[in-house]
Amino acid sequence: MSDIWQGPLEKLNDYCWRIPKSYKPGMRVAGIIYADERLLKDIRQDKAPEQVANVAFLPGIVNASLAMPDIHWGYGFCIGGVAATDPEEGGVISPAGVGYDINCGVRLIKTNFQYEEIKGRIKDLIYVLFSDVPSGVGSKGEIRVSEREEREILVKGAKWAVEKGYGTEEDLECTEEYGAMPGADPLAVSQRAYERGKAQSGTLGSGNHFLEIQVIDQIYDSKLCDEFGLTLGQITIMIHSGSRGLGYQICDDYTRNMIHCLSKYNINVPDRQLSCAPVNSSEGKAYFSAMKCAANYAWANRQCLMYLTRRAFEKVFGISWEKMGMKLIYDVAHNIAKLEKHIINGKEKTLCVHRKGATRAFGPGHPALPPRYKKTGQPVIIPGDMGRNSYLLVGTQKAMEETFGSTCHGAGRIKSRTAATKSIDADALLRELESKGIIVKASGKATIVEEAPQAYKDVNEVVDVVHKAGISKRVCRMRPLGVIKG
Repeated sequence: MSDIWQGPLEKLNDYCWRIPKSYKPGMRVAGIIYADERLLKDIRQDKAPEQVANVAFLPGIVNASLAMPDIHWGYGFCIGGVAATDPEEGGVISPAGVGYDINCGVRLIKTNFQYEEIKGRIKDLIYVLFSDVPSGVGSKGEIRVSEREEREILVKGAKWAVEKGYGTEEDLECTEEYGAMPGADPLAVSQRAYERGKAQSGTLGSGNHFLEIQVIDQIYDSKLCDEFGLTLGQITIMIHSGSRGLGYQICDDYTRNMIHCLSKYNINVPDRQLSCAPVNSSEGKAYFSAMKCAANYAWANRQCLMYLTRRAFEKVFGISWEKMGMKLIYDVAHNIAKLEKHIINGKEKTLCVHRKGATRAFGPGHPALPPRYKKTGQPVIIPGDMGRNSYLLVGTQKAMEETFGSTCHGAGRIKSRTAATKSIDADALLRELESKGIIVKASGKATIVEEAPQAYKDVNEVVDVVHKAGISKRVCRMRPLGVIKG
C-alpha cells in the first residue's frame, strides 16, 4: 500500500484545493487546503489531508475544514488547521484544535540598530542572551512566583508582567488580545498543571522555541514598512515560545476527560483524538476557561522573555532599551481557540474559531485591532527555520472572507524529530550555519538536529502561497544572524 495520501483533491485555483464533502460519509463540510503544486507533493506524503477531512465531521462546523500551506500531521487536527464552529448550532470546542502548547506564539521586536553598526557584537549578544534567558526542557527562570501570583498570571496575562515592571502599557497594546483573554478561571486548572508551570515564567523551553537576532534583508511594501518604522538592514529580534508545561498539562487533562463527551452528546467523529464537547456545555466551558489560563500564561511568559532580552541588550551596549528603540511590533498566538464575530451568508455570527499552527490575520479596520494597526491590518509574524528566513506580513479582507481571518504560522515540518535525528549530523550542521554567518547556541545538540532547516518546508514557498492567495500580504523578510534554541 502506498504511503502517499490518495484521497481526492479538486483544484479551485493555483493556491487552493478542495477535499469534497462526498469523500467520507459523515463530513458536514468540504476540506480546503491552501497550497501550490509543489507543496502539495509534501502534503500528500504526510497524510495530513485525512485529518482535514476528519475535522469536517465536527458538529456545528461552518463553511469548511481549512488547512494552511504549512500543514503537517498533528494530534487529531493537522498542524496548520483552522475550523470554526457555531455554538448556536451545537458547535463544539476540541482541545485537539488548539494543541498541546496552548498559545505557542511569536513576537517581533524592532531596534534602532543597523546591521553594519553591530555586526561585530552579534556573538556577544548571543552569549549574554543564552546566559540570561533560560532555555531547554524543564528550564526554570529567575522570575519566580508564588501560587497566589501564578493564579494572578493566569487571569491577567501579560498585564501581570507589566505591573511587575517587566514591560510597558505600549507592549500590551501591541499584543493580541492586549495580552489576556477575559474569562480565564484558575479553578479549571489541575494542581499538576500548576506545579508544571510554577517555575517556568520567563523561560524559552525546548523544541522549536527560539530567540533570534535578525536583519531585514528584503522590503516588499515600503509604505507599510514606513508605518511600522522598519528599514532595510535594520536589526530585529524574534521570540517564539508558549505556555510551557502548564499548557501541555491542561491539554492532556481535558483531552482525556472529553472522550466521554463523544457518547454523552452523541458526537460521531472518525478519530477519538478529536474528543470535544459543545461550546456551551459544562465540559466545553471548563476547557475554554482553562485554555484561556494557559493562553494568558503564555503572553506573560513572552512578555518576561522580552524583558530579559531588553536587559541583555542593555548589558552589552550599556544604554537603555528605550534609547535602542527596542519596541514591540506585535505578538501573535498560533495555537488557540477564540469566540469571534464573522459574517456568514450575510449575517454576523459568533463562532468558536480553532487555530492550530495558524495565525490570526485580521484585515484593516477590524475592531479587535489597536488604533495604530486599524489602517494597515494586523501584523502577522511568520518564523522560518534557523537557516533561512522569517517574515512580517499583514492580515487582509480576503482572509476575513475566506479563512475566518487566518493564515499560516511557519514553515511546517517535513521530517519528524526522530527522522531528523537519524539523518543529520549536528557538527556539520553547525559548521554549515556558521558559514552562512549564523551563530547558534542551544542547551543540547539534539535540539539543533531536530530543528535543522532540512526538517522543514521552505518558509519562502509557504509565505509565497498565502501572499498569492491573498489571505495575508508580505511586508518584509528577515534573515537570522544569531539563534538561541531550547
